[in-house]
Amino acid sequence: MRNFLLTIQYDGRGFCGWQIQKNGVTVQEVLQNALSEVLGEYSDLKGCSRTDSGVHANMYCVSVKTDHPIPAERLKPAINRYLPMSVVCLDSREVSPDFHARYDCRGKQYIYKIWNSDTRNPFLDGYALYYRYNIDVDVLNRAAQAYVGAHDFTSFCTRDEREQKNMVRTVRQFKVEREENLVTMTVEADGFLYNMVRIMVGTLLEICQGRLSPDSIGAIIEGKNRELAGATAPACGLYLNKVYY
Repeated sequence: MRNFLLTIQYDGRGFCGWQIQKNGVTVQEVLQNALSEVLGEYSDLKGCSRTDSGVHANMYCVSVKTDHPIPAERLKPAINRYLPMSVVCLDSREVSPDFHARYDCRGKQYIYKIWNSDTRNPFLDGYALYYRYNIDVDVLNRAAQAYVGAHDFTSFCTRDEREQKNMVRTVRQFKVEREENLVTMTVEADGFLYNMVRIMVGTLLEICQGRLSPDSIGAIIEGKNRELAGATAPACGLYLNKVYY
């Protein structure tokens, strides 16, 4: 049995997230269908993360086991023939039989895009959050440094059946940058809880609005209470940007 590592990229607007479900089309479903066309068999896919409905991916990794003899370099173009325009395979390579796209992951980087202007940008609809109130990048950068380090992020998680008892994650970096009207928040960690990045972003936006003080994040983390943090930011601005192995 051979094991392939696929790197894909996708526009999440038309999908109900990564994982196959009954109520809508998912990225896993269309990738699995494309692989079935190429390999002539059902493929057992292991994704690196559970991205939600409307979330995008600049880099998403999948491990696939098969006994098909196709060369690794031919798998990428073969899959792309059957994928919709919203999904593309960027790379395919053979890896060790015990490699797992999720469990061997050492960290991920997400970005969140915000169009910060008094007028909407129609070309970013579905790809960035439109936010018309002023964002002071310097203030948010300083506030966000409280996220960095190993913390129990219970306050920044939507609890559901997918969560485990260990809520500690190590955030390696959080930065807020502006390029004209586009504000980008970048966060890198060894792992993320459900909705963690979107709640982190929503909390920073409430600091913008004066609902929370810039030095409140440390106390919110210590409180281990979801009600202390800000609202969950919409999915449209979120991208899984890098996956580290």
